[in-house]
Amino acid sequence: MQVFDVTDYATRFAGKSSAIKRPREITYFSYDDNHTLRHDESSLRYYYTPDLNADLSRGYSTFVKHDDSVDEHLDSLLDALVELEKKEGKPSTEGVHFVTWRGMMTKIMTVPFLEDGFEMNAVFHEGTIFIEENNLYKQSTRGFQDERGARMSFWGYKFETLATLSKPWDDATREEIEGRPNEIVNNKAQYCSIVQTGFGDSGIIIAGEVDAIWDCRPMNPANPIHYVELKTSRQVTSANQQINFEKKLQRFWAQSFLLGVPKIIIGYRDDHGILKNVEIKETQGIPTEIRKSHVAQGLGPPPWNGNVAINFTTAFLEWLKGVLAGKDGLWRIRYQQRGSRIEVFQVQESGNAGVLTDRFLAWRRELREKPLVAQSGKLDLETETETGEAGI
Repeated sequence: MQVFDVTDYATRFAGKSSAIKRPREITYFSYDDNHTLRHDESSLRYYYTPDLNADLSRGYSTFVKHDDSVDEHLDSLLDALVELEKKEGKPSTEGVHFVTWRGMMTKIMTVPFLEDGFEMNAVFHEGTIFIEENNLYKQSTRGFQDERGARMSFWGYKFETLATLSKPWDDATREEIEGRPNEIVNNKAQYCSIVQTGFGDSGIIIAGEVDAIWDCRPMNPANPIHYVELKTSRQVTSANQQINFEKKLQRFWAQSFLLGVPKIIIGYRDDHGILKNVEIKETQGIPTEIRKSHVAQGLGPPPWNGNVAINFTTAFLEWLKGVLAGKDGLWRIRYQQRGSRIEVFQVQESGNAGVLTDRFLAWRRELREKPLVAQSGKLDLETETETGEAGI
């Protein structure tokens, strides 16, 4: 077993953040209303301001909910990479050290400040470490959700439905815009963006669901895409609630930071699920905003620090490369709740336990036998870098 110590993080990882590669979208995919994979942007939604005082419980009885207990591994992400590589005629992971879901990277980034535990599976293949969530651990640690909890979870999906359209605003009819409260909420449909980014010397491909786009996809693919993250939160009415909200903001920030999503739109609701206010936050400004607020109010240091999160992640990924590079079999990455270390150990001496799909492996064998049609594009971490906790 190999161990990465997370104690004294506030001093060990303080200071100016390490260089960050600005996330660049390389491809995308959709799930339709039946959760069938499609290699297009058909499920992309467009942001349009929701009406206040909307009842977020409306439509709860007709909610079409995706069964997330099924272990989907990295299947759709790997399928999307296969489709991309067929177009480009070269591996998408040249110069990339890690391939994973955004959720896994969010868990790693928030280790220093949040108390949740996790377990992940990792496999090394052709120079890249593929990481997924350990679904057995996820299901075993999932607490019982009562009626109140299920309804509150629904409120987030309802807000997304109220705040988006299936087409740009100028192409939508008045009936479509005004009829959003009556839409059946279906979280089987998703749009996912896949980006290439990097922390320090570690190149990463990350895939994650994107809630909506602010305007439309830019004509020039090199330009940033104005995606938005949609969140709901309880109205803040006390000092304790403010601290809890700031802790929640770290997860919001990390999720958007990792995919390069520039705006987070928060719908504030009351205890009865009535939408009371909508606030637009710039992702890059959140850490500074919290820090300045604490200084102005004499509250002491904020509950988390963006630079520490970035530096911690950079150091951990560099260490993990050294542990897993060239290793066979299935490996487990484990962090116990409120723990002082991240443990990495082998659980299977050979094979990949479903982390890699047969289609992906067959395609890679075929690709190795083909001449490359172009120079393989390695992730250049010396260019287009950003430093500082706001650099996305």
